Amino acid sequence: MSINKHKANINISTNTTSSTNINNNNKTVKKLLLVVVAMFGFGFALVPLYDVFCDITGLNGKTNDTAVAYTASSVDKTRTVKVQFITRNAKGIPWEFEPVINEINVHPGEMKLVSFYAKNNASHDIVGQAVPSVSPGLAANYFHKIECFCFTQQPLSAGKDIEMSLQFYVDLELPTDINTLTLSYTLYDITEKSS
Repeated sequence: MSINKHKANINISTNTTSSTNINNNNKTVKKLLLVVVAMFGFGFALVPLYDVFCDITGLNGKTNDTAVAYTASSVDKTRTVKVQFITRNAKGIPWEFEPVINEINVHPGEMKLVSFYAKNNASHDIVGQAVPSVSPGLAANYFHKIECFCFTQQPLSAGKDIEMSLQFYVDLELPTDINTLTLSYTLYDITEKSS
């Protein structure tokens, strides 16, 4: 009889422990779900927060998206800045896209003209759009595009190629610790959006 009492005590103790574990597990699951929802919301909030941060600090690397007038009143011949050009294709656009020259030396205030080559290797017409960025990000405020193929959509028939121009100058106010700028273009297929 004492053995049965002992078994009963074990069963009551096990049921209490099991109930406590279930309650603890439920609390943990609820906390984890709350964390997942908070992370998802934070992910959506990052884009506007990043834009605000970049506007305040000027570290976004975005260049002007409209043409500017050439306003440099002089050229600083005592200083040379290397401007490098990099291109890449977004996933799914079968174009050759590259700078005709990979880098150029410019004096702040000096206007320069460079070209980029593109060829549509697809069997159908494609409309492309190049999106630029400059690094270091702070230098984007001092890189001025007078004329750029990135301002407009670039329709290109199947198998055709084109040379596209960029006319720019580097502002005289570019901080003296910046000696190299990298202008990077990413080419996107916007055929469906442009229809």
